[in-house]
Amino acid sequence: QVHLVESGGGLVQAGGSLRLSCAASGSISRIKVMAWYRQAPGKLRELVAAVTSDGSTNYADSVKGRFAISRDNAKNTMYLQMNSLKPEDTAVYYCNTVSGPEQYNSWGRGTQVTVSS
Repeated sequence: QVHLVESGGGLVQAGGSLRLSCAASGSISRIKVMAWYRQAPGKLRELVAAVTSDGSTNYADSVKGRFAISRDNAKNTMYLQMNSLKPEDTAVYYCNTVSGPEQYNSWGRGTQVTVSS
């Protein structure tokens, strides 16, 4: 089991920046992929960015060039640096991990990001 806690959400004006953090605990060594998802009201949850255990990253087209995902293995923490925020980035952001050969998914409770125009 992996326990995930997000932090860093809040209210920001368009064009501003926020950094989200996801602290992981539990079966850390089994984590293969760490990712950020988001869900806006009335919409499906979507992948924002992901980073593998070897450091490979991928991003949703809508955030490429604006967001950066990173992980600090020493601190068991993942980050999402969000720059040039837009109102359409408003959503609850969730931390996700995929662990082990069985690809077990763990989720945090989410953190609200609101971008005002």
